[in-house]
Amino acid sequence: MTRYYLPAAILGLLLAFWFSPDVQEIAAGVAIFLFGMLMLEDGFKLLGGGTLESVLEKATASTPRAISFGVLSTTLLQSSSLVSIVTISFLSAGLISLIGGVGIIFGANIGTTTGAWLVAGLGLKVNIAAYAMPMIAISVILVFQKAKALRGIGYALAGLGFLFLGIHYMKEGFDAFKDQIDLTRFALSGLLGLFVYSLIGTAATVVMQSSHATMVLILTALAAGQISYENALALAIGANIGTTITAIIGSLGANFQGKRLALAHLIFNMATAIVALLLIVPLREAVDWISDMVGIDPDDFAMKLAVFHTIFNVLGVALMLPTLGRLIPFLETRIPEPVPDVSRPRYLNEAVDEFPQTLEIALRKEVSHLYDNATELILHGLNLHRDQIFAAEDVAALVRKSRRPLELDLTEAYERRVKTLYSGIVEFTSRVGDKQVAPDIAERIFALRDVASNIVQAVKSIKHLRKNVLRYTVRPQGETTELYDDLRTQIARIAIEIKKLSLAEPEDRSALWLDQERARIEEDARSTTNRVGALIRKGELSPAAATSFMNDSGYAYDAMRDLIEAARSYYIERDSAMAEVERILSLDEEELNEAMTSKRPLEGAETDTRST
Repeated sequence: MTRYYLPAAILGLLLAFWFSPDVQEIAAGVAIFLFGMLMLEDGFKLLGGGTLESVLEKATASTPRAISFGVLSTTLLQSSSLVSIVTISFLSAGLISLIGGVGIIFGANIGTTTGAWLVAGLGLKVNIAAYAMPMIAISVILVFQKAKALRGIGYALAGLGFLFLGIHYMKEGFDAFKDQIDLTRFALSGLLGLFVYSLIGTAATVVMQSSHATMVLILTALAAGQISYENALALAIGANIGTTITAIIGSLGANFQGKRLALAHLIFNMATAIVALLLIVPLREAVDWISDMVGIDPDDFAMKLAVFHTIFNVLGVALMLPTLGRLIPFLETRIPEPVPDVSRPRYLNEAVDEFPQTLEIALRKEVSHLYDNATELILHGLNLHRDQIFAAEDVAALVRKSRRPLELDLTEAYERRVKTLYSGIVEFTSRVGDKQVAPDIAERIFALRDVASNIVQAVKSIKHLRKNVLRYTVRPQGETTELYDDLRTQIARIAIEIKKLSLAEPEDRSALWLDQERARIEEDARSTTNRVGALIRKGELSPAAATSFMNDSGYAYDAMRDLIEAARSYYIERDSAMAEVERILSLDEEELNEAMTSKRPLEGAETDTRST
């Protein structure tokens, strides 16, 4: 069906252009208007620099605040579709709650009515094309500037200019079209007219994916006398139904929360439309009463349509708000949360790709997911239970008691639970280069990719260690078992300290602790080398066993270094004043080595050989 849709649409337009040249002007007006909306959205994305996303994250503390944000943001952006996509993106990334997202959708439906007021009150009564041309001319100069803010203003200004120009051409096209064909001949009254024209309004919005563009088209046609007022009301109701298509399409790449929000959007708009159709007569009377009260001319049907559009959207919100307590459980039951699959990316989906802040937050959560999987494999690879280690008061004692081998194919588990996630993270971060992402956000995203790499390397190191852990720690074998138990204890201790770091408040996390841990690791590595040398001299450890252990200790200390570096990059805030002080105080590699007491290397044992 998709293969034939585009050629059929183009053929239909060409035939319409052939039979009536004035259709070209209307079609061009619609196209220019939609292009203006795209430029306006791009301008706000550049100009906002994440402001919209940051405000959205904080604006959902209560349902009234969420609704207010929906109204305000849609009024400013003149696009309920954009607000819906942003909301789905943030909901998918776990930054806002489902009830907060539903509140924003409610408010966006009210906010979209301001477009009808602007067009009916200004666009159809003033020669706005005279303002459009200077705006477009000035915008071109700004778009080519290097400063991001100026380019954002340029895109937004161009978007407004094209919006005005599109409205002008639609209005002119319908005025000229009126002299050739009188579309009012196709007007339908009564219930049949309501049903048919509601379907037409829905279809038009589905095609253009913009209820705002559909409303402008309806208003210009109504102002030109090409459709009746009654049919225009039905078209407006249909446009409200059709606007849900954007949210539905946006939710296809989202997680279960995004799909729940799209369903809520559909239920809300469908319920509002049904109520408007059932109460069409009282609503028309209410429109007439309000119009008389505010001084709108009885024959100014465009303004009356704007009043009607506002009334039935506000009525829909008023009717749906009391049902929120039942709507949310219904959505959660209808689209249940899937059973988590720890082997697949949980937060990386297409819905979070659109906005910089959701890119970073979703990736941060996915890296945490990877670390949880990796920690379990690392400790299980050492024959240690993660829950027992995190709850232990005496880690060393617990390690000495842990002699039973755990049933684990570490290679298979690595492929399924670590490598798959890491591949998803790498693929996700590679898409950042194709997007207009601020340098600081891009830097943090690539830093998170490096954190994931450190985590993966730690698991790989434990894979090398696994064979001899099984060989020497399942049953006591003298000094060799004690050496391996010490390595297991040190790795378990690092995992415990990183767990504590994750539970601490951000302002309480310190990079100085990480430097101390790094120093301790290097000291332990040197003391282990000396201990092995002493055991060889006493005849308690053979050179062959010593060489094998030193290889394994190298893997173990590499794993600890990788975990410490991952924790540093993931948890420590670099942009706070405390972080700057700690950066000055923290030790670099050269200072760290100087701080350690130099020890002679192990004599008679190879300390730098790694078996694969």
